[in-house]
Amino acid sequence: MAAIGAAVLVLLGLCLGGAAAAVPLVIWHGMGDSCCNPQSMGYIKKIVENKIPGIYVLSLKIGSNLIQDMENSFFMNVNDQVREVCSQLAKDPHLKGGYNAMGFSQGGQFLRAVAQRCPSPPMLNLISVGGQHQGSVYGFPRCPGESSHICDWIRKTLDLGAYTQAVQEHLVQAEYWHDPLKEEDYRKNSIFLADINQERGINETYKKNLMSLKKFVMVKFLNDTMVDPPISEWFGFYKSGQAKETIPLKETSLYIEDRLGLQEMDKAGKLVFLGVKGDHLHFSEDWFYSTILPFLQ
Repeated sequence: MAAIGAAVLVLLGLCLGGAAAAVPLVIWHGMGDSCCNPQSMGYIKKIVENKIPGIYVLSLKIGSNLIQDMENSFFMNVNDQVREVCSQLAKDPHLKGGYNAMGFSQGGQFLRAVAQRCPSPPMLNLISVGGQHQGSVYGFPRCPGESSHICDWIRKTLDLGAYTQAVQEHLVQAEYWHDPLKEEDYRKNSIFLADINQERGINETYKKNLMSLKKFVMVKFLNDTMVDPPISEWFGFYKSGQAKETIPLKETSLYIEDRLGLQEMDKAGKLVFLGVKGDHLHFSEDWFYSTILPFLQ
């Protein structure tokens, strides 16, 4: 009887604790957005919480309020943002056992930097929704939300000198600006993307940390009019020296030389490439539930 009673208590504990055992989720918004916008990150947080009872969802905020958070998505040095996020995650007791991460647009490559630079607490799965992993906004074709005046200024600034020190230090989009016609300038002067993509040498820690992910999921929007080239969302890019022909990840030197461990991850089944019809960050709730939610459970 004592053994049966103990077994019942164990089963009861599992049932009561099942919801609380959900893997926490960290999300990072894109350019011109904020952590808690009810039409974007607030909406994502809500639908995840509705489908996974008891889950802890942290929507990252960079700054003391929503206005600062939005402005920092344009003007705060990305390396400083990543350091701030790493500090937030390390101090959060909910995350000490590990967490899943989901980044939207530029938040995708920023969370990849977190995975590569800050292995504690451990990131388990990384979901990049429209992230530009080989760089992008080459030509900056369209602007999000109501930030058109900011984007007009950014376009002019990038055209004048994306790889100057002042612009690199203070303009987020310049830090992942990848000009295929100026590859040497990019490799030498990009203070963020060229670093996390191992363009100037191999940081074995970056490689080891990224390879520790269980899954690296990359979502590409098949009708994207904002990201140029859209294949950057699957880690592809333009062939060097021109801006017309693109190549997939497997034909890039990054993959062939396996500078980030992506080739090894691919062979191990850790890379997941998903395509969804629609423009940048346009997807249905049903698609999210059926395609993305399984990676969070």
